[in-house]
Amino acid sequence: MGIMAVLMLPLLLLAISGILFIYQEVSRLWSKSAVQNKVVVITDAISGLGKECSRLFHTGGARLVLCGKNWEKLEVLYDALLSVADPSKTFTPKLVLLDLSDISCVQDVAKEILDCYGCVDILINNASMKVKGPAQNISLDLDKKIMDVNYFGPITLTKALLPNMISRRTGHIILVSNIQGKFGIPLRTAYAASKHAAQGFFDCLRAEVEEFEVIVSTVSPTFIRSYHTYTETGNWEASIWKFFFRKFTYGVHPVEVAEEVMKTIRRKKQEVFIANPIPKAAIYIRTFFPEFFFAVVACGIKEKLSVPEDR
Repeated sequence: MGIMAVLMLPLLLLAISGILFIYQEVSRLWSKSAVQNKVVVITDAISGLGKECSRLFHTGGARLVLCGKNWEKLEVLYDALLSVADPSKTFTPKLVLLDLSDISCVQDVAKEILDCYGCVDILINNASMKVKGPAQNISLDLDKKIMDVNYFGPITLTKALLPNMISRRTGHIILVSNIQGKFGIPLRTAYAASKHAAQGFFDCLRAEVEEFEVIVSTVSPTFIRSYHTYTETGNWEASIWKFFFRKFTYGVHPVEVAEEVMKTIRRKKQEVFIANPIPKAAIYIRTFFPEFFFAVVACGIKEKLSVPEDR
């Protein structure tokens, strides 16, 4: 009896592991089936997240329209995609040159995007620009450029493609945002402002287009780390701010965010946060205990912490 009890635990763990593995594989295949034959537009496809989304959606059988501001990098991505998937089961990606900092060209680019397949099923607004520094040191020109890339660019492209979705009564618009669309941290005035603006626009749009069966989703990680970013080691002093901010420094890998974008499309989720419990809790602390939140943030400025790059 004792031997059986000892053997039961590892067998139970093995069975649970097997069930979880099967569930994850079924979920992954189901997610890919949700984009099969769909026309998917990805902005800033040459970024880390853009590449992972392109790979994931391409192998899932989507008809990709990849947008980026560097033609040579788009071609490199194009070649990489063709080499990792069976050509008989995938569609050849379309490439479109798009620089969202030049708002005047977005309308023409939108027409070019529609000319690729005649429609758009899924739009992934992934382009983003970041800057770090005290507000008084950031020029108004740079403020405006960040607003163009992070706010005016995505909404201009969305507005240009939206009539096609509404007329067909189908479509999914995804904004890859940042948790700073909910609250700001020091040295990110322009960045946080642009993310707040975009978050507000797409929250309003979600309600406006629901009757046309167009879905609007926001996916907000803490920040998306590069492929080769490693957590810094050091002697962290005991302080509320440093504990709080250290939880932000563990950024999300592009692969994880791309997989979450795929799940968001399949599940038709409206809002997704990709973060550990501390940043998620900060959203509620900012709402219900604002004075405490502001005190923690102010403490960070006083200690002059180094702030990592955001998405």
